[in-house]
Amino acid sequence: MVTSKQPVTVPTGAGVGDFLSAVPDERRRADAERLCAILREVTGEPAVMWGSSIVGFGSYRYTYKSGRTGDWPLVSFSPRKQHLVVYLVGGFEERHASVLARLGPHQTRKGCLYLKRLDDVDESVLRELVDRTVRVHKGLNKAGEPAPQP
Repeated sequence: MVTSKQPVTVPTGAGVGDFLSAVPDERRRADAERLCAILREVTGEPAVMWGSSIVGFGSYRYTYKSGRTGDWPLVSFSPRKQHLVVYLVGGFEERHASVLARLGPHQTRKGCLYLKRLDDVDESVLRELVDRTVRVHKGLNKAGEPAPQP
């Protein structure tokens, strides 16, 4: 008998506002609320809880080489104890290296952008990075047209 493992991180009916207001550190909570507003504005998508600790905006369907498929937010974040973790498209570190160079203090790992404080980074650059990530997921170029296929 073949069983299919169900994804754990899926949209839930939990309230984003309730989640953010429960972030224990006041500074991290304020940064999370501000980041939520930025991502909502840039993506044009409402904030939705994915699992118990990720705030996501929009969604896209992915397919692994194995054929397994799933859904994931276009962009998402989680206010962790040490960092605000922003989940972007895998490979963004190489694809958008010139943008990251202008961002300010950050770390990256496997599709994750780690920020200590939102005030330490250039918000316009963060918005540009998020916009580029959303366009990659949607297959759009800078003008909002479908990206040319090779």
